[in-house]
Order: sequence, then structure tokens, then C-alpha cells
Amino acid sequence: MDTEILQKAANEARGLAIDAIFDRASGHMGLPLGCAEIGAVLFGGLLNVNPSEPRWLNRDRFILSGGHGSMFLYAWLHLSGFPLTMDDVKGFRVTGSRTPGHPEYNPATGVECTTGPLGQGIANAVGFAISAKHAAARFNTPEHEIFSQNVYCLAGDGCIQEGISREAAAIAGRLQLDNLTLIYDANGITLDAVTEKTQIDDVAAGFRSHGWDAYEVNGHNLVEVEKVLRECRETRNGRPKLVIAKTVVAKGVPGIEGTTKGHGEGGAKLWKEAHANWGLPAEQYYVSDEVRAYMADLKAKREAAYAEWKKVYEAWRAAYPDKAAELDSGVELAAHGLSPEECSALIPEFPADTKAATRVSGAQAENAFAAKHPGFLSTSADLFSSNKNYLKDAGDFSPENYAGRNFWFGIREHAMGAICNGIAYDGLFRVSAGTFCVFVDYMRASIRVAALAHLPVAYVLTHDSVAVGEDGPTHQPVETVSGLRVIPNLDVVRPADEEETAGAWMCAMERNNGPTALILTRQNVPSLTSVEPIPAAVRRQGTLKGAYVALREQTAEPGLVIIASGSEVVLALQAAKQIGPHVRVVSMPSMFRFNNQPASYRESVLPASCERRIAIEAGKSDLWYRYVGPKGAIIGIDSFGFSAPGPQVLTELGMNVEKIVSTAAELQ
Repeated sequence: MDTEILQKAANEARGLAIDAIFDRASGHMGLPLGCAEIGAVLFGGLLNVNPSEPRWLNRDRFILSGGHGSMFLYAWLHLSGFPLTMDDVKGFRVTGSRTPGHPEYNPATGVECTTGPLGQGIANAVGFAISAKHAAARFNTPEHEIFSQNVYCLAGDGCIQEGISREAAAIAGRLQLDNLTLIYDANGITLDAVTEKTQIDDVAAGFRSHGWDAYEVNGHNLVEVEKVLRECRETRNGRPKLVIAKTVVAKGVPGIEGTTKGHGEGGAKLWKEAHANWGLPAEQYYVSDEVRAYMADLKAKREAAYAEWKKVYEAWRAAYPDKAAELDSGVELAAHGLSPEECSALIPEFPADTKAATRVSGAQAENAFAAKHPGFLSTSADLFSSNKNYLKDAGDFSPENYAGRNFWFGIREHAMGAICNGIAYDGLFRVSAGTFCVFVDYMRASIRVAALAHLPVAYVLTHDSVAVGEDGPTHQPVETVSGLRVIPNLDVVRPADEEETAGAWMCAMERNNGPTALILTRQNVPSLTSVEPIPAAVRRQGTLKGAYVALREQTAEPGLVIIASGSEVVLALQAAKQIGPHVRVVSMPSMFRFNNQPASYRESVLPASCERRIAIEAGKSDLWYRYVGPKGAIIGIDSFGFSAPGPQVLTELGMNVEKIVSTAAELQ
């Protein structure tokens, strides 16, 4: 290791960071300036990457969990030769630039994931490490090591304080993810105060209790940092690694370093003084010829190492065409999913007399397509037996069987969501996550990031309404579905019966630009065909469109439209039979999809000429006003439920045919 040139590179990375932050008068300089030596060791030599092939399958993954320190990442990606130009660096926080305020997933430039909510990146890194272990178990052979990557995550005090970090650490230790190294930038400063004001815990002891090895280094000593990180890389002992790097926040900025003022941009105005402290000229965006030459030489070496791996990879593909085809299929599935036609063909039509919980129908549909696509993985927060999303004959992922496709994450919803994001970012497999609908708010931050980053994660959320019954209001999600619907780019699908549930999975597997939440019942629901002979194909295709006419009026124009989702659709059909032939019933499993249909289709389903409308759903009523208009009515549940048998709760809260009929009579 050339410590002289790497120290020079570290200081020049500091310069790039403070210069960009000064130009914008916005940003966070504490981490980029405090962790520069860590960046020099990783990007200046240790990372096994090829900047010319940012998505190389066997690259080491680097995740910046402290996403506010984004100029750390941008500076080092630029210096090490990734396709991030100096103009990109100068465009920090400029509208439309490739260097936004917090890292946003951009595989073309080497940004592995979207981070910003503290602690998310730690769980993302666990997901990357899981994906790597699973890929190695599935595809490596005694003669060909295709997957051997390491995962590095840089996190700060705030990340460590967030509860998700301990959830993720616990499952990483249990799964013996010894390909994972978490570097903790322990500068003792958060935004408001020194960490002593809010924590006294022994972080190393905590992680060791979860099955990790823990080290402590001077984060500004290149030799110490390199020695420990190399030891972490080479030690495969069944234990993830925590490296506590003691650093000085905003190192080098006079009067600011080591204080809470160093967290943000407050000291950027002192860039000239800081440059002098780092041995840099009073010139913005300065990079020396020596550092450029070193990084260019390193890039060439990395490209040569990649070329050697490529030879092994091509030999593997020739020797194991079936494995190669399976890998290609998994990558294709992760990126593009399945077409609705392909997915539907893999899910047999259900018997016409089906009466089952949609969680059960969902399990049958999921297993049908997953059996043909081994790149599909399923995870659960200790609820496989309740969500029914367990993949049969697929094995359990564990240190004894990293090839297993079912992942047991324990009662750790938040970490599960972010881990699944990590798997999705990695791009080798398609993944789903299961929990009770009412507990989904524990993972809401992870779902929001999945929607923002356009990750095609599927969420299996069962026990969808007050029909849960005796477990009471703590387990009856009256507001949860509406709360999910307001997240941009999240498709929320609440199917009515078994064929709509097949359609819901077709929705999830079709998406390649965002997540899908499947909202499923615990209680048995009758097939819609018990009331109206709607072909299976109509229900499946109608779900793909978000809404469709389940019962068409027998008059020239509809005199009343009843709109419903989920278990209330059959009630709407039954009520329509009583009210009269002028009634149209619309099943609307997905507002998201319906809202994105052409205006002509929306008009064909909900004609503007019919203003007498009723919407019914066993949940909050607010979002339904968009569809019923000022002259319509909504039958919803705008209070918490109560503990009683499910049918009784539904009846007393107005989820019944009688309520629909009486409401129709009251409409003018």
C-alpha cells in the first residue's frame, strides 16, 4: 500500500467534498471529511470492482448507509474511475444531476442503493450479503468460483442508533454472513449533540452478542484501517465484521472539526483554510496528476482482474449451461418480471365453487409460478404459517443451506423490508416479504424507499380488515390500506376472490418499476361466481387494469354504480341483485392501476353520466370520495374496531348487504 499517495487522495477527496458543498451552500461535510482515509483504503485498492463495468456480477458492493454524506461516495466514485465526471461532481444537488443530495440508486454510476433514512443501508447491506451467499451456493462449482464478493457498508452514529440496525445485525449474525463488513464511523457527533447525550451502550459488545466480530481502529490511520479491513475480507469464520473507526467529524476545518457544527454545511465557507490544512492549493475541485495517475493505473489492474474472472465465468457457462440458463433467468426475472400472460399460464384456474381465504389462493398462485422460476425468493417476519407465502420444496436459507429460497427473518419487519430492498438492488433474484397487514407500518420506511427506488418487491400482507375479529382493534387494520395507497409508486392490490388474487400476483410479477402490496384476507371468501358468472380471465385481466365491471346493468344506462374492493365485492353483487337491474357493480382491487388507465377506459367503467354511486370497503373511507363524487355515498370504517367474532364486527360496522341496500334507497 502506497500510504503517501493514498493520503494525498484522501485529502483531495476531502477537497472535492467541501468545494461542492460550498458551491451549493447545502450538504453534509462531516462524514466525507471524517472518513476520507477509509475511502482511500476501499476505493484506492481494497475493493474488488471494475469501474468500467459497474454492474459486474462479482463486484464487491459498497453501501453508504449515512446517505447524508453523499459527497464521500461521489468523490470516490469519480476519483476511482466510475462514470461520474467532474461536471457531475460540480453538479452536486443541482436539479436533474447525477449527484443528488442523498444517494439515489443509479447502477450506471456505481451507486448501489438509495439511502438517506438512517440505518436503512445497514439492512440493505445484509440483503446484498444474503444475495451473494445465495448466488454462491446456487451457482459456484468446485472448479469455478463465480460469486465471491464482499459487502462493505459505511454507517454513522445515527445509523447505529436506529433500531433497524440491531434488527439487521441480529439476523446477519444468525445467518453467519461472514462476507459482510460494517464500518462504523464513530465520531461521537449527531446533528444536535454529542452522542454521550443520547447513548451509553457498548456497541462492540452488542454486535458481538449478535454473533459478529468487532474491531476498533483509528479511522485516520491508513495502515490500521487497511490491515483490519483486509483481515475482515480474508476471514471467513461464520461471523460478520464490525469495524469501529474512531474519526473526527469534519476533520481539517478550523474551529468546526469535532463539533456538531461539522455535521452539515456550516464550515464549508472555510474551504480555503481547510485546503491549506490538507496541503491542497486554494483551487476548487483540485485533483493532482499523481492521484489521477495512481487511480488510472489501479483501474487498469482492476480491469485485468475482471478479465481473468471473465475467463472463469465463460468456462463455467460452457461447462454448466443449465446453471448459466438459471442465472440468466434469475437476472431477467429480477429486472423484468413475468409478463401477465406467462404468469397467468402458470397459475391454473381455480374451481368455480372455490371458497377460500385470499391468503390461501395467493399461496397457491405464488407456488405455481415460483415452481417454474427458481429466481423467485420468499421472506417472512415469523409468519409463513399465517401469510401462507412459504415456497414448497424450495428449502430454507440458512448457514447449512444457503441455496434455500425461504428466508426466516424473525419478528423484524423493518429490517425485513430493507433487506428485501438490498436483494432487489443486487439484481440477481426477485423477492417477496410477508407479514400481517396491520404490522406493515413497522416497515413503512423500507417500503417508501422501495417505491422511490423503483424496486419490484412484493409484499404479502394478510389479515386485511376487521374480519380478524377476536384479536381486536390492535390487529384490525382499518387505516392501513389507505395509508399504503398514498405512497407514490406503490401498487396496492386488494383482490376479491381467488381469480382476482391470481391477477394480483400477475400485477406484482409484471412490475419492473416499483413495489406491489397484496392485501389478502384471513377469512374465507366466496368466489364471485357464487353470485355472478364472471369468467376467470375477466377477473384476472380486470385486476391488471385496476377495476372492471363485475356486474353490468340490464338497462340502457346504469342508474346506480356500486364500487367495492376485496371481500366487500361479493356483498356489492348480492346487494345489486336486491336493488334492481339498473345497478352496475365495479370491482376495484387497485386504485393505482385504475388511475393509470386511459381516460376512455376509466369512463367505460365509471361513466360520468351516473352520479348515484356507492363505495364500500372495510377500511377508511377518505380515498373513495374520488370515485363517488359529491352525490355519492361511502360505506367505510372510520373508527377502530373491537374484539368479537369477525362476522359480528363486520355486521355491526356496516359491512353487509342490508347497509348497501338502505344506502342506495337514501341516495337522491
